[in-house]
Amino acid sequence: MTAPAPLPLAVLVCCLLYTASATRLRRRGDRWPVGRDAGCWLGGGLLVAAFAVPWEQWLPAFTAHTAAHVTAGMAAPLPLVLARPVTLALRTLPLPARRALVAVTRSRLAAALVFPPVAAALDIGGLWLLHRAPLPPSLHHHPLVLLHFFLAGLLFTFALLAVDPVRHRPGLAVRAGTLLAAAAAHAVLAKSLWATGPPGTAYTPADLHLASQLMYYGGDAVEIALALLLASQWYRAQGRSLRPHRGTRQPAPA
Repeated sequence: MTAPAPLPLAVLVCCLLYTASATRLRRRGDRWPVGRDAGCWLGGGLLVAAFAVPWEQWLPAFTAHTAAHVTAGMAAPLPLVLARPVTLALRTLPLPARRALVAVTRSRLAAALVFPPVAAALDIGGLWLLHRAPLPPSLHHHPLVLLHFFLAGLLFTFALLAVDPVRHRPGLAVRAGTLLAAAAAHAVLAKSLWATGPPGTAYTPADLHLASQLMYYGGDAVEIALALLLASQWYRAQGRSLRPHRGTRQPAPA
């Protein structure tokens, strides 16, 4: 799959703007971990790789298609979300742009899109539609479809981790339950592709088996990482709730 010409340049510009904003933040004395810069560049690199790597030269046709989708829709969004670009923008943009961004993040539309079950439906539902609906086979390799999976995966990861400010942040129970349901739906789709390819296609059984394993285990790796991050958020939240409030007198030890 050939990357659209503007994509690598657009990703490079976004990463450079991110690094410049983070550097500006540090110079004025604010803390911004360098690991977030690395996450931005890693996510951008994975996104470009999903489009630009000649997967078809190294892998069978359907496996190459699956490798590109897993890279764009699951691997690339995770480090990008952990880079917290919205938080960085809110801390470095000029005041008018900051107010406009706050208005967007607090809008009802944004709140609906980042509600975890809605984001999961857009992400996993799109996968099921592409692989199980009677769509033209050529659509599987269209760059716009791959871009859709990246944006849907980014939205799902953003809604699940909730590390950037949004209007209403769902509780950990809602986000963990959504992750569990999405992981189950993704696993069922991957297992179904072992036996039957998308309608209208004629991939070999060996190709389907390899692609199914890649989708299943690649999805598992990203979903386990998301689960660990949610567990870490729960652990920190429990620690804050157990921490004694300031000014509270503690009983003297016996």
